[in-house]
Amino acid sequence: MGRVTASNPVIPVPPADLPGTLGALRAAGHRYRTVKQELRDNLLARMRSGEARFPGIVGYDDSVLPEVERALLAGHDMVLLGERGQGKTRLIRSLGALLDEWTPVIVGSVLNEHPLHPLTPASRAQVAEAGDDLPIGWLHRSMRYGEKLATPDTSVGDLIGDVDPIRIAQGRTLGDPETIHFGLVPRTNRGIFAVNELPDLAERIQVALLNVLEERDIQVRGYQLRLPLDLLLVASANPDDYTNRGRIITPLKDRFGAEIRTHYPVDLELELALIRQEADLVAAVPEHVLEVLARFARAVRESPSVDPRSGVSARFAIAAAETVAGAALRRAGLLAGAGAGTPEGRPEAAVARVGDAVSVTSTLRGKVEFESGEEGREIEILAHLLRTATAETFRAHLAGLDLSGFTALVEDGAAIETGELVSATELLRQVGTVPGLAKVLDRLGLGDAPTPEEAAAAVEFVLEGLHLTRRLGKDVTDSGRTVYGGRG
Repeated sequence: MGRVTASNPVIPVPPADLPGTLGALRAAGHRYRTVKQELRDNLLARMRSGEARFPGIVGYDDSVLPEVERALLAGHDMVLLGERGQGKTRLIRSLGALLDEWTPVIVGSVLNEHPLHPLTPASRAQVAEAGDDLPIGWLHRSMRYGEKLATPDTSVGDLIGDVDPIRIAQGRTLGDPETIHFGLVPRTNRGIFAVNELPDLAERIQVALLNVLEERDIQVRGYQLRLPLDLLLVASANPDDYTNRGRIITPLKDRFGAEIRTHYPVDLELELALIRQEADLVAAVPEHVLEVLARFARAVRESPSVDPRSGVSARFAIAAAETVAGAALRRAGLLAGAGAGTPEGRPEAAVARVGDAVSVTSTLRGKVEFESGEEGREIEILAHLLRTATAETFRAHLAGLDLSGFTALVEDGAAIETGELVSATELLRQVGTVPGLAKVLDRLGLGDAPTPEEAAAAVEFVLEGLHLTRRLGKDVTDSGRTVYGGRG
């Protein structure tokens, strides 16, 4: 699971030792395989060698991936069903790594035709004429993947192709494949083609995919071209839309050999692993803060106030971690501008604290679809769930620990101020030497020699946890500072 990054636009250069003609290809012992045979062989090879089959996919090892492997081994086209942000596209794109790194093609073929298996009359004539002297090219697996995000305005021409009027004017007949300007699906011949959000295709476009899936030929404007396309077709869809009552036609459903349900991370550790892998953090985010955000995402996902049919994307927790890191970097920048620093004279490092998570409730509310009856209460609901996640993390790490040293700090009317623009040095100066802090740092995994910024993050977490468990009072001033003091 996880987010998808842009593919590298640089086209790889084939090694110089690859055969350059059809004769050299035959002499090298190369044999033609279909895409599905190629995927099957390479998947089995990875299984036997113990090599990772789907690197970067988190949380699916015991559920989704075995089903995907069974579908690939069976040679089935497949559709992945799941709510948004479950890593469907990421998983689909990872299938390309199971293709051969390089595959031979007839130079100039729009359909990536194999020299040993030409499809079009022109290519067959070219092979017959040149024989073993036919020059061949090599296609990298990164160029054998095609993808289309389905939209209502997608046309048959986009996916399948259309008649080229210029070629008709040149004297070719409508039944001639050379008159067709091929669409995305035929151009991905000998590769993997993905349709994201399949039910969003208009019904007539879904019909156009039927022959591609079953008969492996294409029809353009009523003219049937017997071009046995060789590809793996994979689609994604929301389960609610992928029903007879939704926006999918039944015959198309019947053409897919496998329907595979995806899901969100099943436990907290997987949620955390996904955040660690995918979040691009511009500042240090301690583990306990990441855990708060992971628990927060899971609480939002399970809340009765949130529409379960829409789901809460894994990108929610990832974006939350990145937002918190951004808040920490902002604090470090502003403090540096104000001349604040550590006792050693260095600028304060950017380390996130649990208080930085408050901004997440407003910046990320657009990622959540609430039930209609909750209109106007979105931030209130998210703030409550964030407090709950913080309290759960506090109890998970610090339960049973003697924290009386922290509560003693605010006896006799004293108070501790923290907040978005309070430096670590200032916060630690207010706290001084606290009995029990070393054990807190140990429980939070911050080690024996934490930096001042890490120690401040731990202190703020303890103060917030004591407030949420009703052992400390808390107030927010007009200037945005948070004041802990008194009893909760």
